[in-house]
Amino acid sequence: MISRHHKDIFFKRTAQVTTFLCLGVLALLLYHIGREGMSYVSLDFLSNFPSRFPEKSGIKAALWGSFWLILLTGIFAIPIGIATAVYLEEFAPKNRLMTLIELNINNLAGTPSIVFGFLGLVLFVRGLGFERSLISGAATLSLLVLPMIIIAAREAIKGVPRTLREAAFALGVTRWQCTIGQVIPTALPGIMTGIILALSRAMGETAPIIMIGALTYVAFTPEGPLDEFTTLPIQIYNWASRPQEEFHQVSAAGIIVLLLMLFTLNFAALLIRMRTEKKVKL
Repeated sequence: MISRHHKDIFFKRTAQVTTFLCLGVLALLLYHIGREGMSYVSLDFLSNFPSRFPEKSGIKAALWGSFWLILLTGIFAIPIGIATAVYLEEFAPKNRLMTLIELNINNLAGTPSIVFGFLGLVLFVRGLGFERSLISGAATLSLLVLPMIIIAAREAIKGVPRTLREAAFALGVTRWQCTIGQVIPTALPGIMTGIILALSRAMGETAPIIMIGALTYVAFTPEGPLDEFTTLPIQIYNWASRPQEEFHQVSAAGIIVLLLMLFTLNFAALLIRMRTEKKVKL
């Protein structure tokens, strides 16, 4: 019979070994990508459009496309996700219908992204007639990240102490006033972290965007939600699929830019969480 102490030691060491292996693999990947693509990262690379010449290729169109896509995705998904989480956690009755809705939200969070791409193709591209526009891509990614935002926001709201609500009710405030004035500000660090991590996942998605027909070569920047577009993952895939070795190095440079953007978003999530936690404590 294995004692609980030995089990704890086993799981602790397993977690340490797993963490060490993950960090080692990540460091190896970063080293390889940096060695291949660092020489192509420059201001010209950020300001040039794609070209059939590797030395003249840039990611301006993909960079602006990703920016527009994430901006519209946030506009669509964030209000709906937070509102849904607040309703389910604070106002919804506890019955079978709500249990079924919660179960479906959890299932959607684990659904492969290509399924959302097929849904976006049928609903937004063909059904609503948005064609291969930014709105189609943003709406598709909104469906993808919405369950993640709802789950993260619900967990943050659930973590608010019940005594805080009871104290507010004792002062005579309504449930709505308590939710807006006490619960949401207290849960804001967890909500913001979940939102930024969800948008980080949306930024790195490729399958749904390819499914709705986003372009692999774009020599212009989108100027509105109905314009055609490309994104960083699609542009990187386009370069990596070419036979010339130089384009593989250009794709590595694109990966560096994409990783920097993702690291920036995750770092922003950490800073926002720390600052909002300090304000809540004060």
